[in-house]
Amino acid sequence: MEDIQPIDPIAFSLGPIDVRWYGLIIGSGLILALIIAMREGNRRGLGKDDFPDLMLWAIPISIICARIYYVIFEWSYYKDHLGDIPKIWNGGIAIHGALIGAIVTTYIFTKKKDISFWKMADIAAPSLILGQAIGRWGNFMNQEAHGEEVTRSFLEGLHLPNFIIDQMYINGTYYHPTFLYESLWNIVGFVILLVLRKVNLRRGEIFLSYVIWYSIGRFFIEGMRTDSLMIGDLRMAQLISLALIVISIICIAYRRKTGIASERYLDTNG
Repeated sequence: MEDIQPIDPIAFSLGPIDVRWYGLIIGSGLILALIIAMREGNRRGLGKDDFPDLMLWAIPISIICARIYYVIFEWSYYKDHLGDIPKIWNGGIAIHGALIGAIVTTYIFTKKKDISFWKMADIAAPSLILGQAIGRWGNFMNQEAHGEEVTRSFLEGLHLPNFIIDQMYINGTYYHPTFLYESLWNIVGFVILLVLRKVNLRRGEIFLSYVIWYSIGRFFIEGMRTDSLMIGDLRMAQLISLALIVISIICIAYRRKTGIASERYLDTNG
């Protein structure tokens, strides 16, 4: 067995409190996403406090929803380990649960503030996918969200740096770095969404394009993972990804046909 030591998931300790890389990386992704969304929101006519105010609600609600979603599908374990339910620092938050929480929170927030939900969602879309790209590196530090077994020579053939290859060596076996595949897919998606801003699509279509792009990548990458949340013999994330792709395409077509999407992204009115 090779003598490869994994990266310590604990970045540093403050007395009895361990600060983990997982939380630091996800937190950094959220901060960067907020900064980008605020800058674009200001350019698009939103108030300077709209996104910070939204994030005060959306972040905790999304984390709670992401954890609830995960726990529901892993209830066979958590029903006997109730004390582990709050331990999100060990991993175990589902992005689809987070998105549900974020979308519902944003919808309620925009209704109360009399802001177009679609406008805010369009502005936030690139930030969302960039935050997800960064957040996947938290999975890397925890050695989770990986794929099936591979050989070291396979990983070396991908021209990956040694620190990634070594971190994919878990309990004597090398694994597909599916966290990396999704992170790279999301970075490409981030660039595409920035380009789509200049295309000046109809309102809502940048966000729906984000949903489609992310879901396509997640469908294929999920098929490689070994830790999928299951419903029977089916991978839940793949089912949701397919549903989101279909719903988003139908939504774009319907909103165009009915004229609901008459405003465009670069319009500055509410």
